[in-house]
Amino acid sequence: MRLHELAPKYGATHRRKRVGRGPGSGHGKTSCRGHKGQKSRSGGGVPPWFEGGQTPIHRRLPKRGFNNPRAKEYSEINVSVLDKYFNNGDVVTPEVLLERRIIRKLCKDGLKVLGDGELTKALTVKAHAFSASAKRKIEAAGGTAEVIK
Repeated sequence: MRLHELAPKYGATHRRKRVGRGPGSGHGKTSCRGHKGQKSRSGGGVPPWFEGGQTPIHRRLPKRGFNNPRAKEYSEINVSVLDKYFNNGDVVTPEVLLERRIIRKLCKDGLKVLGDGELTKALTVKAHAFSASAKRKIEAAGGTAEVIK
């Protein structure tokens, strides 16, 4: 078999329907569109979101919520997770967390350590932000909490 001999399997393709080519073709006059009406005209038909003239759903439902453009967006991790995955004396950075796949991605404002759970190991934690309880727990376990910019 050669490249020029390749062809689709029999029955996989169909001829294009040639409409509007006279009465002998069987597809003449109205070109298979029926008589009159919106669907018979050029460019006719309604868009998929049209609801028959009733007020559309996006206008019936009230507006809700607010998106603060200056809101901080952090990847968050709790001290209990640090206690689970790290040994005494380890240095914890966002890069190490990404490398070990403890966090999936680093958000635009960086990493924030939260204080849920217990910490029993002395760790050096470098992050962009700390909650007050997380900082307290890290220092109580004998570690340090360093803010990186």
